[in-house]
Amino acid sequence: MSSPEPTGPALHVPVLLDRVTELLSPALRAPGAVFVDCTLGLAGHSLALLAAHPQLRLIGLDRDPDARAEAGARIAAAGHADRATLVPAVFDELPDVLERLGVPEVQGVLFDLGVSSLQLDRPTRGFSYSTDAPLDMRMDPTGPRTAADVVNTYSHGELARVLRVYGEERFAGRIASAIERERGREPFTGTARLAELVRDAIPAATRRTGGHPAKRTFQALRIEVNDELGVLTRALPAAIDALAVGGRIAVISFHSLEDRIVKQTLAAEATDRTPPGMPVPMPEHAPVLRLVTRGGEAPGEAELAANPRSASARVRAAERVRRAS
Repeated sequence: MSSPEPTGPALHVPVLLDRVTELLSPALRAPGAVFVDCTLGLAGHSLALLAAHPQLRLIGLDRDPDARAEAGARIAAAGHADRATLVPAVFDELPDVLERLGVPEVQGVLFDLGVSSLQLDRPTRGFSYSTDAPLDMRMDPTGPRTAADVVNTYSHGELARVLRVYGEERFAGRIASAIERERGREPFTGTARLAELVRDAIPAATRRTGGHPAKRTFQALRIEVNDELGVLTRALPAAIDALAVGGRIAVISFHSLEDRIVKQTLAAEATDRTPPGMPVPMPEHAPVLRLVTRGGEAPGEAELAANPRSASARVRAAERVRRAS
């Protein structure tokens, strides 16, 4: 969901908008088609699809009340409010949401992963290392655990694991040691102190390349606070199960850990599972999905120039070709 808002949310630019619209549209043209935006954010992708398909029904999920409010206002301003249902939910709650709404299957599903522009550019949410703010990082402000909780209460080993696995930070041990030492003097409450500590803990030669030294640490804490990879691992199979035959799923990821989960999940459902040794493929073990992208597709040069935050984005998509046995 990361995209630039240089002067506020009115200039929100959805990542890979044209490609996502192209990938999902073949499944959304039928009258009465239902599209689920599992990461509604500021509704950029959803607005484009509602405009392109006048009979499309949108179900938009987002745990962030600020995002839902802004998305609802945008959808209403575009004249689509009567076709949109916005739900306060994390996307692994998709089966329960569809059951409550009486929707047995859907024609399209989109995941636009990561932190939204609304969250990233609103300093008080604590997602950014560029300005001092409370060390929060919760996508749902009512969630039980903040980044300050993680930084101040996790053991050295737990902290190092989070930074190494979720941030792919090769100096995870050094950073965890520095955090452990400094929090003993005074608990961490703000982003600026943490960002400065991380910068000082990383060797000077490394600091000169690869962007802000705290980038990986902040990513890791955000993923841990919001259980992003766990939610994604649970949500993808549920979304595939909800697809009608001919329905399509598209997933935009922003780092390798997310993309690996998406790649493996889609590939598994696009593989024939006939047991080895059988003379012919067995219909009940035939692929459930057909991949419609070749690997993870990246933004083009024009989009990268207009939207630097899209640089790490990759989209993968697949179409459901049969019902599961």
